[in-house]
Amino acid sequence: MTNRGADGVDRDIENHWMALPAGIRTQVDGYVLQDGLMRAIKLVWEAGRVQGIGLREAQEIVHLRYVHFGDRVARTPDSPLDLDSLAALAHGIRGRVVAIEAIWDGDTVHDWFVNLLAITDEPAGQKCLAAIYWGAAERALDGADTGGLHPSAAAATLAGTALAGHLGVPFYFASPDSPDDEAPRWRP
Repeated sequence: MTNRGADGVDRDIENHWMALPAGIRTQVDGYVLQDGLMRAIKLVWEAGRVQGIGLREAQEIVHLRYVHFGDRVARTPDSPLDLDSLAALAHGIRGRVVAIEAIWDGDTVHDWFVNLLAITDEPAGQKCLAAIYWGAAERALDGADTGGLHPSAAAATLAGTALAGHLGVPFYFASPDSPDDEAPRWRP
């Protein structure tokens, strides 16, 4: 049972936050203001273990810090996913675009996300057109049904299919159903 105050805030989580050393709280707030979610959670979790702060509590603490700072958080700008922007980026690439590919990637800051790539020949290569993180995907989908897909996969499929159709090239996504950064890549 949670210990919620009249304002709806879990007092146990608030007490955990206040029990952290001032230097840790300052560093966590710095990470939050820079939109460093995973770094902030890791710091709270590591510094708070002695107080019994688990991963779930660390996530809740950092979430409340995001709520506290609101619009002051310097969020990483979303990659544009509209057809006009993606087409402009694709047309600006050196070489002929022969396919649009979506591939999974992940890191400790964003967890799993999808990169939307333009594959070229002459010269052979690839250019990342958009990195589609969970939050950006949800904003781009604007409540649309994901069909059970991770939001990043759903947004990448939608944007990639539209761009590939516009350019008259194939769209390839080897693993839209589950994150797999070792899925087979597109081959002509």
